[in-house]
Amino acid sequence: MRLPLLLAALLLATAAGPYEARVAAVLKATPLVDGHNDWAEALRDAHGEGWWKLDLAGDTRKLKPPLMTDIPRLKAGGIGGQFWSVYVPAKLTDAQAVKATLEQIDIVRGIAARYPETFELATTAADVRRIHAAGRIASLIGVEGGHQINNSLPVLRQYYALGARYMTLTHVLTTDWADAATDDPKHAGLTPFGKAVVAEMNRLGMLVDLSHVSPATMKAALAVTKAPVIFSHSSARALVDHPRNVPDDVLKLVAANGGVVMVTFAQPYVSNARYRWEATRAGVRASAATLPFAGLYLGQPERAKAAFDAWEKTNPKPFATLSDVADHIDHVAKIAGHDHVGIGGDLDGIPDAPKGLEDVSTYPALLAELMRRGWSDADVAKLAGGNVLRVMERAEAVAAGMHGQMPSGATVALDAEP
Repeated sequence: MRLPLLLAALLLATAAGPYEARVAAVLKATPLVDGHNDWAEALRDAHGEGWWKLDLAGDTRKLKPPLMTDIPRLKAGGIGGQFWSVYVPAKLTDAQAVKATLEQIDIVRGIAARYPETFELATTAADVRRIHAAGRIASLIGVEGGHQINNSLPVLRQYYALGARYMTLTHVLTTDWADAATDDPKHAGLTPFGKAVVAEMNRLGMLVDLSHVSPATMKAALAVTKAPVIFSHSSARALVDHPRNVPDDVLKLVAANGGVVMVTFAQPYVSNARYRWEATRAGVRASAATLPFAGLYLGQPERAKAAFDAWEKTNPKPFATLSDVADHIDHVAKIAGHDHVGIGGDLDGIPDAPKGLEDVSTYPALLAELMRRGWSDADVAKLAGGNVLRVMERAEAVAAGMHGQMPSGATVALDAEP
């Protein structure tokens, strides 16, 4: 019995070998640029200013809570460039949101300053290519929510000056000027000020990120932008009907725009089983105790908890897989084309990751899976980083063409004008 098993293992190793070599060759020539990682937020939330004392070149799985990102695993994953999210919760508004954003930017810049042998701040596509060629990881900054500018274009401009190269127009809540995917719509997409925000981002050379926004906002932004857009961490709505995912008609518009959809690892967006489980779980929790005047066990927290625990025990949490993520990548490539798909894992911004994609060391396995499905090395290189770098270069060219234009003086009061 042992000989057949040994032969099978040898055959598997031989089959894996060519994919590993091909992936390594692709990532040597093309930087793998992930569109979204929440390491900075995870560090700040758990450790505050104490993050400075942490050994990020060690194994951060040993921290409490454990993290999906550290320097050894970034290197194992072949990361050449990373957009670090400087997310703050959508419930934070006004000056609080601006302050928290600046603190997040400080962490990203601080990581690069502490580990210059590993990281270097990047603000252009050329920077990313140069840093990757030097054997370091290009660190880029993305602002994850329009609420973080406090309805102020001067604040937007200062984020850009500090290195931010994309902004997500909303997070989970609708802002004063843009509708979110997961909140009640108020503006049928973008208000006049929202359109002014997109125009100012074009003038600066800041990528317009349409993850988290409603389909109406996606279409409104695509109609007014002069530069390609990105979705920094979204997946395909045709496969999982989650409001955070991108519908096929929008995928076609992204292709026409020249943009890129960076497929996420967030499990409810890539697995129908997980999406439905989470929705059902939320309903069970609400019906047990929290619906006003209607919970089964109002005023009885012990019974409510027991009922909820019993449901979880008989309904174990399903996990997405690497194959599920590859399915979404395949679908985006099928509808929009191989020139318009990328990767935006959202690691350290999600509670758990799909099987096979648990942390930042796992990107080569995903690329190898696509090769097994017939993807060419050239198309894998586009997915890994070529597409988003092309989008960056085009946004930079649009900004250069707008050089000399005065900064926009628009304010949110524009929306009240007749």
